[in-house]
Amino acid sequence: MRRTGPRPLSAALGAYSRDRAPTTALARVQACWPEVAGEVVAAEARAVSERAGTVTFGCSSGVWANELDLLSADLLERLNTTLAECGGGRVERLRFRVL
Repeated sequence: MRRTGPRPLSAALGAYSRDRAPTTALARVQACWPEVAGEVVAAEARAVSERAGTVTFGCSSGVWANELDLLSADLLERLNTTLAECGGGRVERLRFRVL
């Protein structure tokens, strides 16, 4: 048997980590946020807490917090669509704050 090269660690641990991921609403939002918002936005804002259907995101600056607040209706719709496709749950409101 000939090996093509080393496998990435993420490939080897993918199924293992999926089975052990927390099942909280915050964990589901954190998992799908890069897909919903895009990699650039996800690098500037991350979900830090969830309470009673409201997810709070910590942003790298006030400019990002303000811009994302203006886009929150669209982001909320996209987030709920993605959550419905990959595990359920629903978010009622998004808040953006500076870390």
